[in-house]
Amino acid sequence: MTILDETYTLSNGVEIPKLGLGTWFIDDDKAAAAVRAAAEIGYRNIDTAQAYGNERGVGEGVRTSGVPRDELFVSTKLAAEIKDYDQAVDAIDGSLAKLGLDRIDLMLIHSPQPWDDFGGGDYAEGNREAWRALEEAHQAGKIRSIGVSNFQQQDLDNILQGATVVPHVNQLLVHAGNTPSELLAYCASKQILVEAYSPIAHGAILKNAEVQAMAEKYGVSVPQLCIRYTLQLDAVSLPKTANPEHMRSNAEVDFEISGDDMDVLRDLRDVDYGEHSVFPVYSGK
Repeated sequence: MTILDETYTLSNGVEIPKLGLGTWFIDDDKAAAAVRAAAEIGYRNIDTAQAYGNERGVGEGVRTSGVPRDELFVSTKLAAEIKDYDQAVDAIDGSLAKLGLDRIDLMLIHSPQPWDDFGGGDYAEGNREAWRALEEAHQAGKIRSIGVSNFQQQDLDNILQGATVVPHVNQLLVHAGNTPSELLAYCASKQILVEAYSPIAHGAILKNAEVQAMAEKYGVSVPQLCIRYTLQLDAVSLPKTANPEHMRSNAEVDFEISGDDMDVLRDLRDVDYGEHSVFPVYSGK
């Protein structure tokens, strides 16, 4: 049994594979091939978003993978700009149509603020409206589980005020060098599973000498160490790649990081995201 066979169970009883394929920056015309390659290797958790512009390709990959639909866990995200009930309803149906699927396994609100105001204004009511649309789609069986992404504790508390469903998932930027321990603990207290996106810090961690030395000690690559780290935080790990060699290597994480080394990785702070610092979640806003 490998990590690709292992699952977590969400608070509503739905199982989600522990390791997934992130598809950010994979072009729509290349997404189907990437999904098919991942499925052939054994991946069963595929993550996309309206903002990635590749739902059509991801859906094609899912439908042509040769893997029964029930064995694949497909996630997408409501565009961060949608803070209105009617728009959210339309966008949910839009994702189902683009993916070409009769249901989505997990759908998230991509961000508590639109990307051009990330960390800025108050969109509390808009998030509650978008959440209501997700709850109704969940109730109708269009979506098996629902959640949020990039939500801080106050954003979660806002949703929980009027929610009939507690978010099943919060997808967050989590990696060695960026471990929001208080938020992780808060999510755990509410039975909200955390998904770690960019577990390899968008490549920024590859140059860290301390992390390189630790990876050598375990006889693994830096990406393997970083993916294992997020799994040992009890998070789903979502490394992004279109390269089948990297997909294979990312799944070879059958080792255990010691408690002391987990503490070292948890306490790391020095990460320069380089060219990716222009993106809101990496910019420190």
